[in-house]
Amino acid sequence: MNTGVKITAYAAALAATFGAAYGVGTGVGPVEEPKKAGHGDHAAAPAPSKSAAAGDGHAGHEEGATTDAPAAANLPGGLQVSDGGYTLALETPTPATGKSVLKFSIKDAGGKKVTAFTTEHGKELHFIVASRDLTTFRHLHPVKAADGTWTTPVDLPAAGGYKAFADFKPAAPGAQGVTLGADLSVPGAYAPKPMPAVVPTATVDGYQVRLGGTLDPGKAGELKLTVTKAGKPVTDLEPYLGAYGHLVALRDGDLAYLHVHPNEGGPGPDVSFTATAPSGGTYRLFLDFQHEGKVRTAAFTVTAGAGKATAPAPKTTAPAADEATGDAGGHSHG
Repeated sequence: MNTGVKITAYAAALAATFGAAYGVGTGVGPVEEPKKAGHGDHAAAPAPSKSAAAGDGHAGHEEGATTDAPAAANLPGGLQVSDGGYTLALETPTPATGKSVLKFSIKDAGGKKVTAFTTEHGKELHFIVASRDLTTFRHLHPVKAADGTWTTPVDLPAAGGYKAFADFKPAAPGAQGVTLGADLSVPGAYAPKPMPAVVPTATVDGYQVRLGGTLDPGKAGELKLTVTKAGKPVTDLEPYLGAYGHLVALRDGDLAYLHVHPNEGGPGPDVSFTATAPSGGTYRLFLDFQHEGKVRTAAFTVTAGAGKATAPAPKTTAPAADEATGDAGGHSHG
């Protein structure tokens, strides 16, 4: 796989299954992407923060960060608000329902806002917001001010609990990638939605995306997603985040990231990932893909350890992806 565009994508005893991957998504490629295209693959499948894998804090932190801050061993990224001497500080932890603006910063161990980041796959920082019931998913593209404050518009459809994930690599010698998570609360009457049914096909904006493969605890398996429109294979997917597809996987209950490895592939109709589930249970997968200039998100519910990632569709097929939730997809550029 060429380094220009890896596939992007953000535990069993939360162990080393989450290995060295980092970030909130993993894309599928590789592709030769025009420079104007979006960021490359920030490894979507969450892994423990690299600081955890290293067993110590990040080396050479800038802006007053120290290197002796303990990192949580064997934890996947996104489960902690602080790790390796860095903290995700939300300045707007209670956004309003509907359209609003999120502001946040990354602070070092001394409490100072970090302003210098390493560009990873086209972006200095990748940001995702998901509802606690996993029925709303927003992949956002915040803009950084000179003082280290990040800002992005967001549209959250309902009151309730959400979680924000920030994936970044500080611009310091020897620094590792970090994925942090922090809670958001949208005020108002809250009624959690049930988890969408396990069905093999998601329909979004006239496209059908079929999920095949297996998701097994402690064992690598392939997840293959096939994109069609009007019954015909889509073979000209466009680069999004530097790849032909971008996958985020979150575990029901704690929103831990699933460890996903991208596989090589062309511009459709198939996009493929290799995944190892850290435990049995229910997971929610979000596939972003771009076609005809627009990004769409197909969402799936899968059960790890069921023998197949997707069970046979019931006689009365439940709505899938955006039809099931109305809010699986969401892309915003600050």
